[in-house]
Amino acid sequence: MMRDEAIASIRANVENENLVNHMLATEAIMRALSRRFGQDEEEWGLTGLIHDIDVELTEGDMSAHSKLGADIARELGASNEMAHAILCHNEAHGVPCESLLEKALFCTDPLTGLIVAGALVRPDKKLAGLSVESLMKRFSEKRFAAGANREHIAQCKEIGLELEEFIALGLEAMQGIASDIGL
Repeated sequence: MMRDEAIASIRANVENENLVNHMLATEAIMRALSRRFGQDEEEWGLTGLIHDIDVELTEGDMSAHSKLGADIARELGASNEMAHAILCHNEAHGVPCESLLEKALFCTDPLTGLIVAGALVRPDKKLAGLSVESLMKRFSEKRFAAGANREHIAQCKEIGLELEEFIALGLEAMQGIASDIGL
């Protein structure tokens, strides 16, 4: 799968710019994780990039979401491992995450929401001044970024990272693409 083709497919299937930005942020964190673990950066990045390509196509139907996404990924040339990671990132299907790639995508997906919310409550609404300490404090506030599932984020332990370390890696990765995602 080529990134240009993945971006073209996202642009053809996703209208919501916030969703596109979420996928770009997930890509950035997955690339950082791949480097951390010595994995294939393209494979991990592209998996993160297209993991929610079907959200609008399935109209938010969680019983269909990620099944169609995995099929679209395969059509774009994704490996079986990439498609399976996309499928199991949606726990509605009951498919357990087993590989490092699958576990990484599962905990990265909601982390982007926590980090974006952290930026949006800042006066400048930017990632640049956001700190890991601030995000760690906000992590325990259930009402803050309520859609960012804390239990899923905490699954970073399954990939050998402590929560603070994972948040730091995610924040740094997203700060690296801040201009691309408007933060």
